[in-house]
Amino acid sequence: MSDFCSIVERFKGKRVVVFGDLVADVFVYGEISRISREAPVLILNHRETQVVPGGGANAIHNLWALGAKPVPVGMVGDDSEGQQLVDFFSRLGIDVSGIYVAKSYRTPTKMRILAGAIHSQRQQIVRIDSGGPIEEDKSRDGIEQKLKIALNDADGFLVSDYGYSLVTPYLVSKVRKDSIPATIDSRFSMMEFSKMTAATPNEPEVEAALGISIGNDASKLEWAGRTLLRKLQHDALLITRGKDGMALFERGKKTIHIPIHGTDEIADVTGAGDTVIATFTLALAAGASHYDAARLANYAGGIVVMKYGTRPVMYDELMKAIAEEDEEGS
Repeated sequence: MSDFCSIVERFKGKRVVVFGDLVADVFVYGEISRISREAPVLILNHRETQVVPGGGANAIHNLWALGAKPVPVGMVGDDSEGQQLVDFFSRLGIDVSGIYVAKSYRTPTKMRILAGAIHSQRQQIVRIDSGGPIEEDKSRDGIEQKLKIALNDADGFLVSDYGYSLVTPYLVSKVRKDSIPATIDSRFSMMEFSKMTAATPNEPEVEAALGISIGNDASKLEWAGRTLLRKLQHDALLITRGKDGMALFERGKKTIHIPIHGTDEIADVTGAGDTVIATFTLALAAGASHYDAARLANYAGGIVVMKYGTRPVMYDELMKAIAEEDEEGS
C-alpha cells in the first residue's frame, strides 16, 4: 500500500473546524422548450431544483465525504436556504451547533439556471447571486465563543472567506492555535491574512493581489509565490493553476510544480477550490507533509472537475485514484 493510501486512511475521524461563509448553491434544471415571443430568450420546462452546500459549506461537505468529522462554525440566515443547509448537514450526522442563525442576515445564495435538450448535458446560462454580507458586529461575539470551544480538541482549522464579512483577520489570529495546522482560502482579502500554516489561492487571485499577469511565464509565477510567502509569513503556499496543475512554495525549499491529475479536459470547475483546501487541510491534520498534502489535493481536484455541479470527492474515489496511479507507475 502506498504512503498516500496510509495518509488517507488516517483521514477517518479527524476533527477539522471550518470557519467560513456558508453558501447555498442552487441548481435549477430545465429543458429547452422554445424561444419566447415576449423577448429573445429561451423558455425552459422546469425539471428539478437542487440546493447543495457551497463556499465554506462545500469544504465541510468534502471533509465529511473524505471520512473526517467536520465542525462547522458560521452563519446562515433565518430563511429557506439557510434551513436547507442546516438540514443537509444534520442528515449527514454533522454537528451543527456552531452554525448561528441570524434573523437580520440572508444566507448567501448562488442560483445557477441550466438548460439543455432532453438527452444532452445541461449548460449554465445565467447565475443569480443574493444574500450577505453581515451587518451586525454583535453576531461575531457568539461566533468567537463557538470557535474557541470547537478548536479545543480539533486536529485542523480551515478558514474559507468568500467576502461576506464574517471572516476577519483579527478574529482568525485571535482564536488560531499554533498546535494544529491552519489554512486559509480568501477570495478577495488574501493579503490580510498572515502567519497561517498555508494558503491555497488560485492563480487569478494571486494575479489580482499582486497586480500582475502570470500567464505561461515561469519566472513571474516564481516571483509571485515567493513574494506572497515572504509577505504573508505562511509556512507554505499552494497555488492552483487549473489545467496547469499546482505550484507548491515552502520556506527554504525549492518550488515544486505538480501536473494536473487525470485529463485537462475539464467538465466543471464549480467548487474545485473548496475540494482542494479540504483535502489539503485534512492531509496536514493527518500528519502529511506539505508536499504529500498537495499531491493528495491534486488528486482530489482532478476528480472533482470531472463532475458537474457542486459535488464532493468521496473517500473511495480518492483511494481509487491513488491505486490507479500506483499501477501506472509500477
